[in-house]
Amino acid sequence: MRTLPLDLPAFLTREQHRIHLVGVAGSGMSGIAALLIELGHAVSGSDKVSTTETDRLQRLGLRFHEQHLPEHASTADLIIFSSAIRSDNPILGSARDAGKPIVRRAEALAAIMRSKRGIVIAGMHGKTTTSSMAAHVLREGGLHPSHYVGAEIPILGSNAHWDPRGEYFVAEGDESDGTIALFHPEHTLILNIEEEHLDFYADLGAIENVFAQLMAQTAGKVFYNVDDENAARLFRSFTRGISYGFGETADYRAADIRLKDFSSTFRVNHRGQDLGEATLNVPGQHNVHNALGVVALASELGIAFEKIAKSLAKFEHARRRFEIKYDSPRFLLVDDYGHHPTEIRATLKTARSVGRKRVLTIFQPHRYSRTKALRKEFGRAFDDADRVVVTDIYGSNEAPIPGVTGQVIVDEIVAHGHRGVSYESRLEWVRRAIGNMLESGDLVLSLGAGNIHEQLSALAADLVTAEKLKEIMGEDGEVCLYEPLSKHTTLRVGGPAQFWAEPRNEKAFAKLIRFCREENLPLFVMGRGSNLLVRDGGIRGAVVHPCGGDFEKIEINGVEITAGAGAKLKEVAYAGKAAGIGGLEWLEGIPGTVGGGLRMNAGAMGMQTFDNVVRVRYLDANGEVHTKTRDELEVYYRNFPLLAKNFAVSAVFRGEPAPLEEIVRKLQASQEKRRTSQPAAKSAGCIFKNPDTCPAGKLVDELGLKNLAVGKARVSEVHGNFIVNDGGATAAEMLQLIEEIKATARAKRGIELETEVQIVGETG
Repeated sequence: MRTLPLDLPAFLTREQHRIHLVGVAGSGMSGIAALLIELGHAVSGSDKVSTTETDRLQRLGLRFHEQHLPEHASTADLIIFSSAIRSDNPILGSARDAGKPIVRRAEALAAIMRSKRGIVIAGMHGKTTTSSMAAHVLREGGLHPSHYVGAEIPILGSNAHWDPRGEYFVAEGDESDGTIALFHPEHTLILNIEEEHLDFYADLGAIENVFAQLMAQTAGKVFYNVDDENAARLFRSFTRGISYGFGETADYRAADIRLKDFSSTFRVNHRGQDLGEATLNVPGQHNVHNALGVVALASELGIAFEKIAKSLAKFEHARRRFEIKYDSPRFLLVDDYGHHPTEIRATLKTARSVGRKRVLTIFQPHRYSRTKALRKEFGRAFDDADRVVVTDIYGSNEAPIPGVTGQVIVDEIVAHGHRGVSYESRLEWVRRAIGNMLESGDLVLSLGAGNIHEQLSALAADLVTAEKLKEIMGEDGEVCLYEPLSKHTTLRVGGPAQFWAEPRNEKAFAKLIRFCREENLPLFVMGRGSNLLVRDGGIRGAVVHPCGGDFEKIEINGVEITAGAGAKLKEVAYAGKAAGIGGLEWLEGIPGTVGGGLRMNAGAMGMQTFDNVVRVRYLDANGEVHTKTRDELEVYYRNFPLLAKNFAVSAVFRGEPAPLEEIVRKLQASQEKRRTSQPAAKSAGCIFKNPDTCPAGKLVDELGLKNLAVGKARVSEVHGNFIVNDGGATAAEMLQLIEEIKATARAKRGIELETEVQIVGETG
């Protein structure tokens, strides 16, 4: 390997070269790229994915490649790589073979900083917020600092910037891999020190040694949080140390702290002198600590307190630092990068102080080694959360550790005494689980350094639509997110409805139809779910379940019964019994609703729905109401085409006067036939339409397929045309069993079975 440039600071800040960054899409590397572009270098970069940040950098001049190929860096004079890049990366291998200089991200940052008066913000928690706050205050104070922080900072314009006018360079120091020891700043601000990154450090002592080295390499002052036990012990005897905190011994002390929902106010005292009051428009006591450190730093650099206070009042959070993603009178969604137990406790304390009804938390653990080492601490970190849903670990660049999953943290939380916790192995299921729990007044907090925030953003987007659906129905209906459709089908399988809506009258239903048409939102109407198989991925769009109110009304007029679409067919039969109307007894054996019975022209006992229906009232695709008589309708076996694109509201059934004894006898006969010929287990009714040659149930029996099973899905031993759920079956198992039956019928009898059950939804 070729020797590195003897003067790397000069190479990077006073000369122009061709430089390639491996892993440029990461938050740390993108900041280096921005600095190098502003310094005049020809910068190229590669990564596995493009991001909004790489798009921004390309507009500034970055040549970006969405693969790590050696030819992309063949003309580079220097290669810079991130700690997430494996040593066998092809660009690094090619550069080593060619003898090109290769440096780590932290080495490049430390070298760039050496050309200015460096200020390093260090600690396990709060670095990004504090470094961005420091850069903002110094900028407002007229010092024109350059800066480098680990996230997108709206108030600064970007995560990194080189300002040739100023002397100072504010940088977030990364202690995770020990490279913080590469820095030789003029000043250092220490926020906190505790056990963390134990995949790299042996113990707390090793961590303290690195911070002690940074202290020794700091030419000027070291500002430290005296309320942090480890920082206080390490720096108290340092002659150039300046302390800050809440206690009486602090050089810069915060007093009269008043925490509000999304802000805080406090007074600052410097060695007995009251400097004045400051207001910080980011929440949490931990951020008062962070701001106090910045006050100490800026004051020692000569900025008047009045300017500091004015700057703090303008400060806005970095992305993913208690960032509000959605705010309405009913719901508040907040995202935070916190992933260490200490950060989680502080963030949850802040969330609790906001004063919402409940705090619901979704958490994605970060790194297998951290999860294993701090499992007990994680178990004690969620006391301020009412409900917690944990997903699996975001490994970053770590290999999995056998037996270490998100379930480990769930077990520890439960062992600590928290009962409102669950585990979802798939990331998208976390959103479904927490979204379905939502009640008006809830705050949802996403925590983690991986990609959990994407699920919160998706939840926020769906909440926008859900709240619109609720608004248009008002008190005439209810809406919820991600309702498990397994709760609403007789087969008890199926994924969630993206939006579950329950209108209680025709007017609300019509509004839903019009909204879905205008918003191009898919709409599916569901009754009792008795002839329905919903795939495990659920149904995208609005699933409308007309129920309650007008939809469950049953009215008698002579020998005619008007029933709403949400009324059960069985209830129509018994309403007929009460009114002395016969001819409807067979409806007792149909488990669905009036709407579902109309949709498929349901049948039993040799009868079909439209044998008794004389009028249908329905809404069209524009939400307009229509009524048609039986003579105006086209109806087929198990099919009523009108409802393919229209929506039933009610129907009028006609029977005939009959003695009560006769009606009771027929009802009992229907019950007895159902009891003896149909399984009692969970099912969707008949799975297949009857072929012309023989009944489907008889065919399945003759093929010897009764009790054939796939997982928990099984062909009933009572009736061959029923598939039952033996408990915990999935839709995928049901569908596989259906295909096996169809394949056997085709191979052995040459019969193409056609499903009668309606199969809908997305693959899980």
